[in-house]
Amino acid sequence: MKHYKLFMLIIFIAALIITSTCSCPLILRENITVLRVSTTTSLYATGLLDMLADKFKEKHSNVVIQFIAVGSGEALKKAAMGDVDAVLVHAPSLERKYISEGTIGEGTIFAYNYFVIVGPKEDPAGVKCLSPEEAMVKIFNACEKGVAKFISRGDRSGTHVRELMLWDMVGLNPKGKTWYIETGSGMSETLMVANEYRAYTLSDIGTFLKFKNKLNELTVLVDRGDILINIYSGYVVLSSKNIGLAEEFIEFLVSSEAQEAIGNYGLEEYGQPLFYPIVGSNSTMIKNMWNVLSSESS
Repeated sequence: MKHYKLFMLIIFIAALIITSTCSCPLILRENITVLRVSTTTSLYATGLLDMLADKFKEKHSNVVIQFIAVGSGEALKKAAMGDVDAVLVHAPSLERKYISEGTIGEGTIFAYNYFVIVGPKEDPAGVKCLSPEEAMVKIFNACEKGVAKFISRGDRSGTHVRELMLWDMVGLNPKGKTWYIETGSGMSETLMVANEYRAYTLSDIGTFLKFKNKLNELTVLVDRGDILINIYSGYVVLSSKNIGLAEEFIEFLVSSEAQEAIGNYGLEEYGQPLFYPIVGSNSTMIKNMWNVLSSESS
């Protein structure tokens, strides 16, 4: 009998320990709010968003930010489906469409950098230091001659939309050409394919610098021209059940703390920032450029 009572006592104590151990995480979980943010891959792949999220959570310890890294087109589709609370994108023409449809509110520009045309170091198309428009024509001609290839994101991302805009500006259509390879992937994967083929592609400068040490065959060939400005905007999804927190996160992105962090990100490692903060820049010019780009057909 004594052994039975001792056994039951041990079972009771073990149950108390298990209950007390398990109950804390459950209580904590009830207090946590998950903020779902769909984002362009370039912001996520460079590590910028994780750094900013950590800073945001310093003052919001009960918030978990869940980033969904996809192309800008897919990020906005997720907003339309109500799957996310906020979006961070860089495709002005697509953004305007979703604003007009009432999916997202007015945007907040929080950063920018530039697109670059990268390609093989031997540059068979001879585009180095040309204007973006001249470069696209020469790349097309070199590809038609069989001496070059072009790798496209092919995913309706902000980068893909800008690439299509450049082809359209010079009146050329590479779709269906054997030398025109669409990856349907993010920027880092597309750069890896371009490196493998020793081909040309359009990239944001941030992702290229981040993965430069793995891209031995590629170099930046064209990095000048207003059409290459790459503008990042944040939006609140109007159907979000966490709209207040989403607004707070977007506002945080243009706070002095976040803007300083954006301006310094990558500076020590790459000798230049991967992104430029909107605060302290010619914000009026950048907003005007956003208006021009958003009026282009997507």
